[in-house]
Amino acid sequence: MIREIQAKDNKAIAGVIRSALEEYGQAKEGTVYTDPTTDHLFELFKTEGSIYFILELEGKVVGGCGIYPTKGLPTGYAELVKLYLNSNLRGKGYGKELMQKSMDAAQAMGYTYLYLESIPALNEAVHLYEKVGFKKLDAPLGDSGHFSCDLWMEKKLGFE
Repeated sequence: MIREIQAKDNKAIAGVIRSALEEYGQAKEGTVYTDPTTDHLFELFKTEGSIYFILELEGKVVGGCGIYPTKGLPTGYAELVKLYLNSNLRGKGYGKELMQKSMDAAQAMGYTYLYLESIPALNEAVHLYEKVGFKKLDAPLGDSGHFSCDLWMEKKLGFE
């Protein structure tokens, strides 16, 4: 089941995110691992122009993905953020489903482009981003504060 984040999800989704980064050896400064908002996603996603979806299986939070109007992005852009899944669920279509729900929501909110930041070590996610049409950029957009993310991508929303 995919649904919008609730206050009760904060601890569980922060655990999913940090576990994934630990698994890939990316538990470091300048990523969402140390970002204080990671522990308060419900509150963060009350920001206008944002939404965060939780993947829940058998009553347990096992993943999430969202859209956020990151400071400094060009007009019409939002950032695709915090796409993370428990390791046993990767490669089964859940990430793509979460991402599609987020992209649909972004388009419904009037965004025309999505931007994202990642780390090359998260190669399964990067492959998924490319598969759904994200293209690599040479430099970052906006000001996420995630200085350890050195892979930047964008995607035009809508029919191409």
